[in-house]
Amino acid sequence: MSTRISTSQMFHSNISTYQKGYADIVKTQQEISSGVRVQTPADDPVGAARLLQLEQQSAQLKQYSTNMTTATNALTQEDALLASVNNVLQSARELAVEAGGGALSDEDRSSIASELDQIMSQLLDLMNSKDASGNYIFAGSKSTVQPFVLNPDGSVTYQGDQTTLNLQVSGSGSLATNDTGWSIFENVINSSRTQSSLSNDPVADGQRVYLSQGLVDNTTQYNKSFRDGQPYTLELVSSTQFRILDVSGNDVTSEASSTAGAFDPTATDGTTISFRGATFELDVALKESDGTGDLDNLLTGYSFSFGVAATEVAVTRSGTNTSTAQLTAGTVVDQTAYTTQFPSAGVQVRFTSATDYEVYAQPVGTSSTPIASGALSGTYPETISFAGMELQVSADAAAGDYFVVKGQSAETQSVFETISNLSSTLKTPVAGDTGAQLALRDAVASALSNLDNGMNQVLSTQASIGARLNVIDTLTTENESLQISNASNQSSIRDTDMAEAISRLVLQQTKLEAAQASFVKISQLSLFNKM
Repeated sequence: MSTRISTSQMFHSNISTYQKGYADIVKTQQEISSGVRVQTPADDPVGAARLLQLEQQSAQLKQYSTNMTTATNALTQEDALLASVNNVLQSARELAVEAGGGALSDEDRSSIASELDQIMSQLLDLMNSKDASGNYIFAGSKSTVQPFVLNPDGSVTYQGDQTTLNLQVSGSGSLATNDTGWSIFENVINSSRTQSSLSNDPVADGQRVYLSQGLVDNTTQYNKSFRDGQPYTLELVSSTQFRILDVSGNDVTSEASSTAGAFDPTATDGTTISFRGATFELDVALKESDGTGDLDNLLTGYSFSFGVAATEVAVTRSGTNTSTAQLTAGTVVDQTAYTTQFPSAGVQVRFTSATDYEVYAQPVGTSSTPIASGALSGTYPETISFAGMELQVSADAAAGDYFVVKGQSAETQSVFETISNLSSTLKTPVAGDTGAQLALRDAVASALSNLDNGMNQVLSTQASIGARLNVIDTLTTENESLQISNASNQSSIRDTDMAEAISRLVLQQTKLEAAQASFVKISQLSLFNKM
């Protein structure tokens, strides 16, 4: 059985075939001219999906590259600033060494103190530096807040936070692009975290034996053994021998560096006692009237108590207070309660009336709630107690008065405090005062040790910056390799194979020409050709 094909069907079929062939030729010509094989997802569904993944990866790699450039710029600027800070701290150290010279007068030391004050101004300028975007470099995540503020009393307050800014630099890692002012300049190990006090003076006409406040020179040993046995007692049992007792009354003199507790009362520079990671200076300052034969009577019986320095309490009175009330004599009376309850940023004591007060954790906001409250009896001085701490109120306060109270642990000390303490000491006259002269010597030794700790902290941060920059260098090389590989993969999927496309185009043109030629002949056929 045969099927009849009408003339119109034949023409429509050939026109459709011709249009398809022509469309194929046009598409192939577009592939050749543009160099792109996958024009639409329909051209290669699997390849188009893979291209989308590769394009997303390429965008991520470009963003990582941008982030690494940003991180490199930020870290390089920070490193340059820290190098300047270290130079300034080195200048302060040189002044401290000069201040320890025995030939200087009170006026000379006062001049050095003025130079140290200028150095503090230089440090403030460096530590309040901004980047090209106007953000403070050492403020942590609070980049719009000036990190260090000079208070009217000469102290410096850190207003930033302890959070670093991070940027994603790879698929699985991020890097800190800054370091906080707290970690670099505030949280510096304090060598002067021991203290001593005179317990007994056996003579009534003036002190002759002095024990320094001490310096920690071996933190590991100090933490391991010094803390557990304190407070200690150092007793002079003769004019050439001392003994050390721990808190339980055990004799631990054998752990001191001096042989069997011996010391030389005539030594010009005193006797250095190294004990459980801390170093103390034992000095004997005899008067001109003291004979050399009665030293046992003069010195035997002196005793000192020494141990870990207690936490200090700093109180700042608000300049807006309208009353004359003061908060004084802040002391930590319960170390456990203080450690577990007292906020690390300090508190505000706010008076709601002359006798009623509320205590808020710093920083105080509009939604803050008090962590303690109380009422005074009105008989002054009166004690306020909270979180293991006691403060004395001197008089009636006014509603709205407030005080900022902060605990200052002796474990750490900011570089500002180190320089400020040294400056204050150098401004104090010591001529003719043996005790003041020894205190000056100890203050200079403390400043030198703490300045070294501060510079080591800065150098440690610079080392960390260098390590991060090395990571960026490695990731940059890896990122570039991935970008090249990504571009190659995209090209292999998307780009036109010119040899194949040209061959295909020739074939398509040949087929189209053949179809056109055959259609011409077929369209001329009729039944008369069969007759």
